[in-house]
Amino acid sequence: MRVRDDTPPTPRGIRVALLFALAAHRLSAYYEHGQWLTEAQGATLAADWLARSKNNLPLAERRRLSGLSDRFARQVASQLSREAGLYTAHEMMEALDPNYQSELAQTLLAACEQQLASDEAGLDNA
Repeated sequence: MRVRDDTPPTPRGIRVALLFALAAHRLSAYYEHGQWLTEAQGATLAADWLARSKNNLPLAERRRLSGLSDRFARQVASQLSREAGLYTAHEMMEALDPNYQSELAQTLLAACEQQLASDEAGLDNA
């Protein structure tokens, strides 16, 4: 049995979770419809996701995370067969439910955190 964690997420945690959620939706759309979401579609999806979780980020930040999620999702897709990609997209979408436990999703969440850290380090050096 899992103990529920009612601790509010940190701003960084919100960004990592959003990056993961956007990548999950991008991969799902790609494998189901053969098309990648646009940056604008990703930013709109981000706003919807944030509203459902009662959070908010400026448009520029939503667009940045949308772009990061696109790069991350395409990188994941490029490394997988179609079957593995379908499974990965499914696992990521299922993992958007906090009660669903997935080792694969945890690994990809950690990769999202690294992606965000790398991007932020690049912004600091720019």
